[in-house]
Amino acid sequence: MQTFAFHAAKSVIVAPGAVGQLADHVRRLGARHVLVVTDPGVARAGLVEPVLAALRDAGLAVSCFADVEPEPPVEVVLRAAEQARASGAGCVVGFGGGSSLDAAKLAALLAAGDTRLEDIYGVDKVRGARLPLVLIPTTAGTGSEVTPIAIVTTGENMKQGVVSPVLLPDVALLDADLTLGLPAHVTAATGIDAMVHAIEAYTSKRLKNPLSDSLAREALRLLAANIRRACEMPSDREARQAMLVGACMAGMAFANAPVAAVHALAYPVGARFHVPHGLSNSLVLGPVLRFNLPVALPLYAELAQQVVPHAGGSPEARAAAFIDTLEALPAALGLPARLADVGIAAKDIDLLADDAMRQTRLLVNNPRELSRDDAAALYRQAL
Repeated sequence: MQTFAFHAAKSVIVAPGAVGQLADHVRRLGARHVLVVTDPGVARAGLVEPVLAALRDAGLAVSCFADVEPEPPVEVVLRAAEQARASGAGCVVGFGGGSSLDAAKLAALLAAGDTRLEDIYGVDKVRGARLPLVLIPTTAGTGSEVTPIAIVTTGENMKQGVVSPVLLPDVALLDADLTLGLPAHVTAATGIDAMVHAIEAYTSKRLKNPLSDSLAREALRLLAANIRRACEMPSDREARQAMLVGACMAGMAFANAPVAAVHALAYPVGARFHVPHGLSNSLVLGPVLRFNLPVALPLYAELAQQVVPHAGGSPEARAAAFIDTLEALPAALGLPARLADVGIAAKDIDLLADDAMRQTRLLVNNPRELSRDDAAALYRQAL
């Protein structure tokens, strides 16, 4: 009998207009002063100010940190935490894409005590508590609103992860209305990111379990069935909500059955070439799926039902249809399909391969062992 542990956010609310309940949730958490952590793009889109105004109208004191950068650097996280401390915030609200949510998680943790960020990189190194935390995604991709993971950029070209159940929020609010204005290329890249989460959770060599499997399968079904519609009809609320729920379920899956080589190869692409995370994943997805095929074929054949439900035949045929469909998806959605399309050349491969092999936290989960030569070969295939 398999034994396993499963960790999840305390409460997930899914409803159009759910952000309007934010003040009520903050009060239930016992806070009177809120720090909202977000990024300049979300602020420019006009999404932040109504939230701040609603909190103030509810009698709460409000501060806003709106300087989160993509793949947030350490200094940005530290500044957000310092603002939480200096303002006397009793609750942190992350509002935006995965970078804003990750920064909010760490700000809530660092502001609550004397934890040093450099001491907690890795898995289960967090000690102590955090401030109450509410996370509200404005993209359907990272699943950060329900994961115990925060990724930061350390130095110039390296990413580190903090992984601890302490980072799981008290409340996650999923409001499809916040995603209605997303451009098609953002919808596509974040959607593929969520699909990768589901796939890697389902095929993870470590900690895969019946709950994560169920979440991964349903997440992939929702995402595959709705990503094209969400890109082509950006105001389709039903498709947007399906994408949000799918991304959330994928996040819950990989929060417990961790991701692997796709992410390990994608992180250096993002860190060194400033390629958005979802796009980085999509650029290396096909080669990694084909590399893992000799080991993961039965699992890919099972997942084919979620992505290409009409596929039939042998497990080999279903797995091939699964990979072929996913390889063709980025170009079909208008995304760059090759590393060369984002400025990466053959001369960069050795550096990327070296960086990828440092992602031991991820590589240990891959269904097939991957060497440095393998990583270089996969980058060459993706060129």
